[in-house]
Amino acid sequence: MTALAMVAEFDDVAGWTADAVQILGERHAIPAACRGSASPAALAWLAEACELSPGMRLLDVGAGAGGPAAWAAERFGVRPILLEPMPTACRAASRMFGLPVIAADGRRIPLRTGSVDVAWCLGVLCTVQDKAAVLSEIHRVLTPGASLGLLVVVARGAEIHPAPDGNHFPTEQELVALLDDTGFELLEQIDQPNGAPLSWSRRAEQVAAVVATRHRSDPAYALAAHQGERFTHLFASGQIRLRAIHAVSRRPAGHTPKTRMEER
Repeated sequence: MTALAMVAEFDDVAGWTADAVQILGERHAIPAACRGSASPAALAWLAEACELSPGMRLLDVGAGAGGPAAWAAERFGVRPILLEPMPTACRAASRMFGLPVIAADGRRIPLRTGSVDVAWCLGVLCTVQDKAAVLSEIHRVLTPGASLGLLVVVARGAEIHPAPDGNHFPTEQELVALLDDTGFELLEQIDQPNGAPLSWSRRAEQVAAVVATRHRSDPAYALAAHQGERFTHLFASGQIRLRAIHAVSRRPAGHTPKTRMEER
């Protein structure tokens, strides 16, 4: 069962964010919908690492309100497909960006094998217990040799206190082993680049202020705020950190790449 705090954080807040963007204007949409894990610097690093280019089919697993996928479409001309299990978040992404959204769980992706050129999964793995199932499904739908971009909150040790509801942080060693076991080769990883421009931060904060004004008395707002406070404490105390990761889907054993003549 999904923790109530996670429903508040990822579903209720997404709907409220879309409402606030409607009030403030569409220029606020991407910064507000990247709330939590995706800064412009991190997105730029992932986009360059994954070598995004026009026309690529980008699957965003656990896309939330759709900010990172919309950012990639606007700047690199990719064709995003959003996968998100929370229904209000799906509607929020559709309202703000008009992108195709599939309401589904990352453990069962309703796409054909080998039908995706590149995948992102940003700030999601720590929210699921069966991380191997999610990564295996992403591997299945990617074309062989395709890139996977991750933002992952990793634990520095075994004990995390106080742990946010519904979160299960892997250690860096566990994450490396998970990627290898599910068919990925880890190419590079860094601590998330920091430093959003003031224009980006200001628009995100304006949306947050509207949400707070309209929903501060809602129990879901208090739950989401409490989750945020726990994360802030864990980052500040050094118990967790956010890693940007670029991996590629290994080709199956015995796979022979097609020649250009065979692809025609």
